[in-house]
Amino acid sequence: MIVKREKLNFWERLYAPAVLGGFKVTWHHFARTVFRSGPVTMEYPEQKWVVPPGYRGAPYLVKDQAGRTKCVSCQLCEFVCPPKAIRITPPGASGAPGAGNVEKGPAEFEINMLRCIFCGFCQEVCPEEAIFLQQDYSLTGTSRAEMIYNKEKLLALGGTHQDKIQKWKHKAEEAQAQDVFPVPPAA
Repeated sequence: MIVKREKLNFWERLYAPAVLGGFKVTWHHFARTVFRSGPVTMEYPEQKWVVPPGYRGAPYLVKDQAGRTKCVSCQLCEFVCPPKAIRITPPGASGAPGAGNVEKGPAEFEINMLRCIFCGFCQEVCPEEAIFLQQDYSLTGTSRAEMIYNKEKLLALGGTHQDKIQKWKHKAEEAQAQDVFPVPPAA
């Protein structure tokens, strides 16, 4: 189908109305900035955007209250990641077992922040509550290699969560609070 294009009239060919409209918008912002409320734009390094609740930022790893890595190298986050930004190398058969509830920690844990789409699937699928999403939106780096976060960098970003990571404590409390289920004696 051929669409017939209308010819431009004299004023449209001059672009004068468009230029005058642009000057009008510029003058409106100038007058509002100088005479009324102050600047319209945000001065980024000094003023930061308030992150709304539920914001999904970059993922990071956390430690438990004893300072141990919570990740058990189950690789669920690696499998569920849509852009395949997470790479986990398990410790192998001769890997050293972790302490506490951690069966085995990952030998390597990397997240490519250039690939990450901040979907939050890794946080949702983690059975050990070892990975969370930041409330920060300014990820910077001077090279591609700098934007691949290894386990040490991810743990440094996360630190230790005192009140969030008490999954097993809460499970034990829930089990204690349950009523004892009567079991009939064996015949």
